[in-house]
Amino acid sequence: MSQTLTPEMKELLAAQLPVLATVTDAETPNIGPKRTLRVYDDSTLIFNENTAGRHLENIRSGSRVAVAVIDREAPDGYRFLGRAEVHEEGPVLEEAAEFARGRGGAPPKAAVLVRIEEIYSLRPGPTAGKRV
Repeated sequence: MSQTLTPEMKELLAAQLPVLATVTDAETPNIGPKRTLRVYDDSTLIFNENTAGRHLENIRSGSRVAVAVIDREAPDGYRFLGRAEVHEEGPVLEEAAEFARGRGGAPPKAAVLVRIEEIYSLRPGPTAGKRV
């Protein structure tokens, strides 16, 4: 079941650097910033996969993904959990390539959609870690 992004979540994703996490095997996490990660629609995120490295391998192997985004000044933030779909051709990849061109970047090796299944608060206090 998909979860819906609020306007506040969308603003935070647009303003801050999101971090993506995948799992390499049953116990090895992989985490790193995704500068191209952005909102695709009300329940989906997208990022350009430029390196075709460990994250892409993990996703292809069935890893769920987590995306964390925080505003340290507020402080506020969210963790989005979901399933990822790799697009190496078609309209989603074309849209990702256009995004890259608009920023002077190279065409991506793939575009990855993240279908959001769960959202958790990273805001300190009584809602910390609670499902939104």
